[in-house]
Parts: sequence; structure tokens; C-alpha cells
Amino acid sequence: MLKSAIILTGMVVLIAVSSLSLQSASAVEEKREFIELPPMMQEHMLANMRDHLVALDEMLAALAEGDTDEAARVAENRLGMSSLSLHGAAHIGKFIPKEMGAIGTQMHHAASRFVIVARDAELDPGLDSQRKVYKALQAITENCNACHQAYRIR
Repeated sequence: MLKSAIILTGMVVLIAVSSLSLQSASAVEEKREFIELPPMMQEHMLANMRDHLVALDEMLAALAEGDTDEAARVAENRLGMSSLSLHGAAHIGKFIPKEMGAIGTQMHHAASRFVIVARDAELDPGLDSQRKVYKALQAITENCNACHQAYRIR
């Protein structure tokens, strides 16, 4: 029962995230602040964001299988505060506005909080725990969305 509910919820989240990417890029670009980065930093940042998407996909896949421990592992290692050195956050931070950096930091904190919620859900399975897991996941993606709605690097 819990596994099928997790799969259904994961599918809904995936559809919602996919629909965001279908927005008209030109309509969004007109409002976003352009952040000029040196070419190497631009490629580095794009690679990081692509890896963030892969990590989110892996987390959703783990949740769809009912494996909150794996979702937590991916979250911390690839998105959480423990991942900052992996992403070269200190180097990128020198080139972006303070507000943009704050959104990124909030996303990394949200990912580390997701880990706690996901691991707690293993100890207390049920619909309430499942909702907490997805709420914690949404706290990660809302920061991604906020940054992508406000800034662009191309």
C-alpha cells in the first residue's frame, strides 16, 4: 500500500516538474537577471545544475521503489551541505549575486533537511511520513525554481 502510494506520488511530482520545463523560455527570460560568468564558470555551473537534476531523478526513482534510505543518501551526497566542495561552491560564489548564492545555500540546506525527514520516515512508515518526505522534497525544488525564475547565465 505504502509502496504504491509512493509510486503514484512520485509520478505526480515528475509530471509537475516536467510541465515546468515546458514553459515558454522567452517569456521567462525577459524577466530573469542575466548573470555573466567566465566561460569556464558557466560550464561548471551548468554541469552542477544538470547533476542536481540527475540527483533529483535518482531520489524520485528511489522513493518510487520505497527506498527512502537511498533517496536520503543521494540527497546528502549530491545536493546536501556535504556536497558543497564537490560542486566547487566557493569558487562559483565569487561570480554570482549574493541573493542568488543565498537561494543556492537554501537549496543545499533543504536537501540536508530532506535526509533527516526521509530517514525518520523509515522508522515510522505511513501516509503522514510519506507526506513529510514529499514536502521536504518540494522544499528542495522550490529553491531550484526560485533561482531559475530569477536568474539566467545564458
